[in-house]
Amino acid sequence: MKSRSGAMTNKQRVEALLRREKPDRIPIYPFALGFAMEYANVSLAAAFNNPEVSLAAQRKTCQDLGWVFIPLMAYAGFGCWEFGGEIRWPSGEFDMAPMVTRRPVETEGDISKLEKPDVRTAGFVPLQTKFFKLSSREWLDNEPFNACCYAGGPFTKAGNIVGPDTFSRWLLKKPDSAHRALRVVTDFMKELAGYWRECLGVEGVLPWGADPLSSNQVISPKHFEKFALPYTKELNEEILSLGYKHIFCHICGEQNLNLPYWTQIPFGDPGLLLFGHEVELETAGKYFPNDIIMGNLNPSIIQSRTAGEVYEATKEVVEKGKKLPGGFIFSPGCEMPPKAPLENVKMMTKAVEDFGWYE
Repeated sequence: MKSRSGAMTNKQRVEALLRREKPDRIPIYPFALGFAMEYANVSLAAAFNNPEVSLAAQRKTCQDLGWVFIPLMAYAGFGCWEFGGEIRWPSGEFDMAPMVTRRPVETEGDISKLEKPDVRTAGFVPLQTKFFKLSSREWLDNEPFNACCYAGGPFTKAGNIVGPDTFSRWLLKKPDSAHRALRVVTDFMKELAGYWRECLGVEGVLPWGADPLSSNQVISPKHFEKFALPYTKELNEEILSLGYKHIFCHICGEQNLNLPYWTQIPFGDPGLLLFGHEVELETAGKYFPNDIIMGNLNPSIIQSRTAGEVYEATKEVVEKGKKLPGGFIFSPGCEMPPKAPLENVKMMTKAVEDFGWYE
């Protein structure tokens, strides 16, 4: 894989972008929690229930493959277990993440009883706390942040608690119940952000969130404006008021019609915004010219295409990303498939290293 004499470290590349400076080359953030477990030959469940193993696997994978390392321990169904539901760890051939087995809100009547849990003991949080306390002890030369703490995406978290189908119906027919869920979840996430500050401080800590349920594949822009925008804006304002400088947000899925509303939400100076392949990089840069854009190679290409096709698709993303005004970090457009062929992943990396240099 190509390198150059006197090249920046991956940590230095990201730090340059955070200062609104151009690095020598586009850095690679892999978004590869499950893949790291496969690469390190450990249980996929360990990504979520074994902080020591999860951290070591992520560290090794990023060091071996030359990637930016931002320690992360999270799962898409966050909110369910934390509010009293149940999950099971991934174990079968097709399990890629913890699965919800029982939701804490099963009827509309349950929503009136929903209470904010203790952030210190709620569901996944103790495991995350242990993970982040371990990760914050080191700061490697490919590690611009040493803790990437879940503290965003209240719309998706509310949907996880109620169930996406039920929650979507509530937006139409039971808006008061939907707002009740969103209110309790947002208050919990605000308190969780404060808890991370208490445990870890703010130096080296990157609050992050993802919001797939707010995509236009699920809701209309009208419902985004009414139900997602105000709570996400309130939460991010609280996070920044605590002293965090940057917020990392995965604006997941088909979000094109929502982008005018996303621009009303603060993400720090600058924010880091990861988009899926459904949003063109040029479009993301137009709406967020002062933020660092991340993305947006379709993960299915990494999983299913030939190594040569992965190389060419990555090159295309890199050439677009180099033109973005606020800076660019290459990443898959959503999580790297855990069982992606290693040859394909290496060709993705090689393409960034071949074509990602700024002249």
